[in-house]
Amino acid sequence: MKSSRRADRALVDDNRTPGSNLRTALGLAPGSAVAIGLARFAYALLLPSMRSNLHWSFALAGAMNTANALGYLIGALLTAVLIRRFGSRQVFIASLGVTVVTLVLTGASSNTLVLVALRATAGMSGAITFIAGAGLVVMASSNTSSRQSTKLLGIYFAGGGAAIIATGLVIPYLLSVTTSADGWRWGWALLAGLGAVSFVISTRTALACADPPKPPAGQRRWPVGRLGPILLSYALFGAGYIAYMTFIVAFLKDHGMGPGGVTAFWVVLGASSIIGAFAWARPISRLRGGFGLVMILSVISIGAMLPLLSRSSVASLGSAVVFGGSFLSTITAVTAVSRRALEPHHWTPAIAGLTVAFALGQCLGPILAGVLSDGPAGLSVGLTLSVTVLLLATVVASTQKHYERPGHSRLVATDQSDPT
Repeated sequence: MKSSRRADRALVDDNRTPGSNLRTALGLAPGSAVAIGLARFAYALLLPSMRSNLHWSFALAGAMNTANALGYLIGALLTAVLIRRFGSRQVFIASLGVTVVTLVLTGASSNTLVLVALRATAGMSGAITFIAGAGLVVMASSNTSSRQSTKLLGIYFAGGGAAIIATGLVIPYLLSVTTSADGWRWGWALLAGLGAVSFVISTRTALACADPPKPPAGQRRWPVGRLGPILLSYALFGAGYIAYMTFIVAFLKDHGMGPGGVTAFWVVLGASSIIGAFAWARPISRLRGGFGLVMILSVISIGAMLPLLSRSSVASLGSAVVFGGSFLSTITAVTAVSRRALEPHHWTPAIAGLTVAFALGQCLGPILAGVLSDGPAGLSVGLTLSVTVLLLATVVASTQKHYERPGHSRLVATDQSDPT
């Protein structure tokens, strides 16, 4: 028992060094890539082919992502309980493995009900993976400056952007050269292969991490009311952004964009999200209350609006740059607010709670946008809904008050002298 405790202390001490912190964020980022980049975002690239081959309506295509979002909600609700029982490391590894298996099975079925169940399972395991991994990164950066912690979180969350780039480079080309009508199956096989490689990398990193502290008896409930506006804004963001991410490729294809254009759009979207993770780090760490999130949501709203204002390729790529450069940074922003306002033992439960709010929004966004898009106006209505909800999320975030835990002031002071 004593040797185990010494090992845990050594891991914690090791995680306090800048090099170790960076290795942790980079090593866990592939898990983030699987959880959101492969298990969620890549569906948008395969949706047109699946819809054509399986004879789906837009409503049914949207319902697939709603099932994924419902699973994500269930996973977010379960995460805190699972982590208390088994620890973040074991939960991260197990859920990541389940997510990879769902990618394999999705490409092997044509049954609508089975696919719905698999999308839901991928959402559930992906949420657990994502939250547990974020908790490990936040723990690793617990003794760093606010700006450094924000950068490390940005690296972890940017795993989703790296997955967008990888899938955008390959899947549209793969679908264009596949002669069979069910070529989308090869797309899922590719996702499963990428997921397997990510599993190996992130598992090795997770095993070397220290688990976040468990809350003392009687303090398992985190102060939800302190982050009320952020919770509501994040839920609205979940509804608005997922409607865009689900249908934007289908929208662009409907307006004449070919495989090359889709590849360019998706790769630019992913590359911008990685660049944005670093570009937003300074504003997020310095702005008070919810104003970091307000800035990000304002930019996202503009990005989502561009394809509606112009059908040109310039507007499409502009949307990829503006929307892509900001949407993953919302996760960093809400996590940074939690880290600033709450005690360390509440960080992981708070991330789980925020993810629950986010998942509730995700459940509504795709199916509502899909139903509206089946009408005479087509996908333009669904994207208009996305922009409207994102603007509402921006207004709500502006009402978030500033809170700062006593121990955070030392790290803020460190920030002021940090030239990086």
